[in-house]
Amino acid sequence: MEGRTVSIVRTVLRNPPLLTFLLVVLVWITASLTLRGFGAYGHLRYLLELAAVIGIAAAGQTLVILMGGIDLSVGAVITVTAILVPLISPAWDPTGLVGVGLALLMAAGIGLLNGAGATYLRVPPIIMTLAMATFLQGLLVIIAGGSAVTVQNPAVILLGQARPLGVPAGVLLWIIVAVIVLVLIHRMPIGARFLALGANPLAARLSGVSITRNTLILYALSGFFAGLAGILLLGMNRQGYVGLGDPYLLTSIAAVVLGGTSILGGRGTYAGTIAGAILLVTTTALITVVNASPGWRSIMFGTLILALLLVSGREARR
Repeated sequence: MEGRTVSIVRTVLRNPPLLTFLLVVLVWITASLTLRGFGAYGHLRYLLELAAVIGIAAAGQTLVILMGGIDLSVGAVITVTAILVPLISPAWDPTGLVGVGLALLMAAGIGLLNGAGATYLRVPPIIMTLAMATFLQGLLVIIAGGSAVTVQNPAVILLGQARPLGVPAGVLLWIIVAVIVLVLIHRMPIGARFLALGANPLAARLSGVSITRNTLILYALSGFFAGLAGILLLGMNRQGYVGLGDPYLLTSIAAVVLGGTSILGGRGTYAGTIAGAILLVTTTALITVVNASPGWRSIMFGTLILALLLVSGREARR
């Protein structure tokens, strides 16, 4: 029996996604027993709703990091989508789906430009996506002028406010995204190509894997999922403004790494990113409960993220 217990512990420690899930469960149980109202269904549902935005944005980030890249334009794409949806939704469309579709197409197009810059122009992804984020931020200042835009799009409002059977629509959307991404990574040939490119680009290229085509696909998907997160965030807030998506850049990367995905690429899974997103939101909620000032709250949150990333990195090396 003792040997079996040791074996189970070793299995857990060698499985970063499972370790992150268990940490989430432990934190939720401890907080529910010590903090009044934390374990209430309404509060946990709210945490999952907030985690859905991070999780959807981190879906594309996971794919890009698996290939050994990174996307620093995620926050800017979220903001662009949230601001442009109310502006480009045609009045003649009563469903609002046309505006949503156009916004997602633009978000995917931005990601495609990132991929094109990284492949055709040979610009390092970290530089290309950072330059794109800076460009988009300047463009938003020109378009929005610092003022907030209010959403009237029925589809966006439904996505952000609906709760079928008591479950937020955003959480249901996250479940759909999770299933698609997990199938893409683990059950489709293209997922194997993504992992191969992240593990050894030269060997993958010599095996016939197209670096250019797969890079374009990955960054387009990253832009698409960031745009989807922006639409969900817009529906939840009912307003879009400059800087709305900025907090989700760091958290999207942190959720990926906390879930056990190697920042160098070639190893990981989106299942761990799901747990990482929930853990980040739970940590933020706990910091808020102690009534820390905004300055100390940012310091504590940044320190906790750094500590969790260091622990995750050490486990990955083991």
